[in-house]
Amino acid sequence: MTATTTWTDAERIAKQRETVNLHISLENAQQQDRVLEETFATEGVFYDVVPGVTHLEGLEGVAGFYEMLFAVLPDIHISISHEYDVPGCSVREGVVTGTHSAEFAGVPASGKPVSFAFCGLYLFGDDPTRLVAERAYWDNDGLIKQMRGEEVPTTEMPWGDPA
Repeated sequence: MTATTTWTDAERIAKQRETVNLHISLENAQQQDRVLEETFATEGVFYDVVPGVTHLEGLEGVAGFYEMLFAVLPDIHISISHEYDVPGCSVREGVVTGTHSAEFAGVPASGKPVSFAFCGLYLFGDDPTRLVAERAYWDNDGLIKQMRGEEVPTTEMPWGDPA
């Protein structure tokens, strides 16, 4: 799509939803290259890891995040419980599960299962079929405690089970 395409708000939101659904399904399939190629724009992209106060610029920065993510949680699974959409931004809440398989935040791979709530903001520019950015929020302290074996993964979230 080009920036000259005119979208109604309803069309833009529908395309954003399709893009985010594809994005998450590719993450769940551990398809890093496809996540980048099929759901991100080619210019002006970034990824914000809010718990780590980390801002990653460009496709190289975003690719670096996914390399880390799929090393740390190679069997990652993202379940969505709530969806909110406005033109230019789709918000998803849910649960991430996986097995801690590589060093993360100074914690060596433990092989322990982890489960944590997250919120992701998926940001779009003029083209609702290509992400400009993702901004992810989660409880990093709780995640690290699970990786260390100090807490057990929870399957019960305050808002109910993910869909």
